[in-house]
Amino acid sequence: MRVDIERRRRDGLALHWWILVPVFVSLALPLAATLLYAVSTRWGATLLPDGLTLEWLQRLWQTPRFLAAFGRSLVVVVASLALSLVLILPVAFLAHTRFTGLARWMNVLVLTPFAVPPVVTSVGLLQLYAGGPLPLVGTPWILIFTYVSIALPFVYRSLINSLRGIDAAELMEAAQLLGASPLVAFLRVILPNLRLGIRIAIFLSLSFLIGEFVFANLLVGTRFETLQIYLFNVRRESGHFTSALVITLFTFILILTWLGNGKSEIVAPEERAS
Repeated sequence: MRVDIERRRRDGLALHWWILVPVFVSLALPLAATLLYAVSTRWGATLLPDGLTLEWLQRLWQTPRFLAAFGRSLVVVVASLALSLVLILPVAFLAHTRFTGLARWMNVLVLTPFAVPPVVTSVGLLQLYAGGPLPLVGTPWILIFTYVSIALPFVYRSLINSLRGIDAAELMEAAQLLGASPLVAFLRVILPNLRLGIRIAIFLSLSFLIGEFVFANLLVGTRFETLQIYLFNVRRESGHFTSALVITLFTFILILTWLGNGKSEIVAPEERAS
């Protein structure tokens, strides 16, 4: 019996690798080709490039226009995520602990960014913010408010999963029985235990929003050139330069994803109620 179990386990692992390796290779080949083109001197009709160089990567990081576009993208995304946490964190906490009926409405609301096409949403936003006392079209403010709605599903789901994992309702009751006010209990007991969920929400949303193009192109265009708009504008200048930009963006997103999947410290039970 034990021999049969071991044989089945080995067969299962072999099947796992036979499926995983082709999928990984098919995903890695385009990235490897892009990286090779970004560090090649010239690559024409030959199978491999004529030579390797870091000139294109150096030129990219020495281009003021690229640095400005990268900085604009980071400012907009960071501002959007900060506003998202301020707005969504209290809603997620109340929906999980006190107003459970609100959770059903939030489950429908978080699906809205995926249900409505970006082009349709952009047309509605242009009509909404084109006039009035504070016209926002063409300014980074309209991107910030739009990115808040895009980040809503990622932030809300991450926070709700963290709240379920720490049993927030019981922690609040225990802290209040020990004399803490609701605000103090939330800030000193609940919030430290949500560090992993908050970190995952931030880095997951950041890696997604930094590469967003449709809203940025339709709502602000070249009046506020973000990283993706810059990539679109320089795509015909040099394939090597564009490949260097794509690899830089991919590496940045990969680092953010790795940081978001990192482990956080586990708060001890006696520290939760202190």
